[in-house]
Amino acid sequence: MFRFSKAALNLTGKSSRQVAVRNASDVSNDFHAKYGYPLIGAGAVFCVGVWTYVATCTGITWNLSPVGKVEPKPWREE
Repeated sequence: MFRFSKAALNLTGKSSRQVAVRNASDVSNDFHAKYGYPLIGAGAVFCVGVWTYVATCTGITWNLSPVGKVEPKPWREE
């Protein structure tokens, strides 16, 4: 653990310049501006499609409400 923390805190000039160069990239901003909404929409359509398939075609019995299915035990006179 000591070696890991020492390596994490080792901020030399070279490593700080590498971090600065890595964070200065604007590729991700262009990617999100170009593909953000279509990617979210495609993910939502995929999610809804999978859950529709699971809910209708797999034969899982969904016990959503216990009303009418749970009966009290018979009363015992003591």
